[in-house]
Amino acid sequence: MCWLQVSPSGFFDWRRRPDSATARRRARLAELILAPFTDSDETYGYRRIHAQLARWGVPCGPELVRSIMRELGLQPCQPRPWRTSLTEQNGHEHRLPDLVDRDFTAETPGVKLVGDITYVPTWEGWLYLATVIDCHTKMVIGYAMDDNYRTGLISDALHRAVQRISLAPGVIFHSIRGSNYTSREYAATIRSLGMRQSVGHAGICYDNSMAESFFAALKNERVHRTAYPTRAHARADIARYIEFWYNTKRLHSGLGYKSPQEALNEWEKSQQAA
Repeated sequence: MCWLQVSPSGFFDWRRRPDSATARRRARLAELILAPFTDSDETYGYRRIHAQLARWGVPCGPELVRSIMRELGLQPCQPRPWRTSLTEQNGHEHRLPDLVDRDFTAETPGVKLVGDITYVPTWEGWLYLATVIDCHTKMVIGYAMDDNYRTGLISDALHRAVQRISLAPGVIFHSIRGSNYTSREYAATIRSLGMRQSVGHAGICYDNSMAESFFAALKNERVHRTAYPTRAHARADIARYIEFWYNTKRLHSGLGYKSPQEALNEWEKSQQAA
């Protein structure tokens, strides 16, 4: 054991000294970091929290945010492996093209959409969720939920998307190469809405990675942390997550850490100014 040669009066004088400027700054940052971490339901990592602080005009680097979060013991929920979507094949050869080729960017809203379907466990059984996402804003513009994943479910999601935003003529709708998405019934729905159908290759998640990314966020941030007694509970919680968090508040790295609603608002303002 090593003893420092410090007098009692010197020790208590040191204890009475005010905190350094650095200590005071870290303490203030710790308070600011806690706010978005709590508001995000403990899902934000240091990059998104750093982005939120930047939006507030708080100068600091991402590594400083990371260091303070470690000191505070703030650990965002981590994703875990899960099967993301339903890609059941019907045994027929489909000659539908891949018009996206893993490019999920779009210059304007309503020109390129992606869709997929996944399932959520409840005590009553599975709840199936179909989504439609706009590639420009990353917004979930259409979704539907039911106790089955027949073609009607994904058609409902698509019709709700059409009602929500204006679509360009010949808009691309891209999906997985599953039996429902490649059925004649769904092809008729696509044609009736004036869309061009696009599908990825079977079993390759990268061909529909934007839709997969949303499901990963939903499962990691809500579903895997929640027990749903009924399908009605799950429906309400998922709708709340989409409408009041993911679309309107959650900072999206693909949008320069803006929310989908902010991206849409910016585009609409640019059109008014043009």
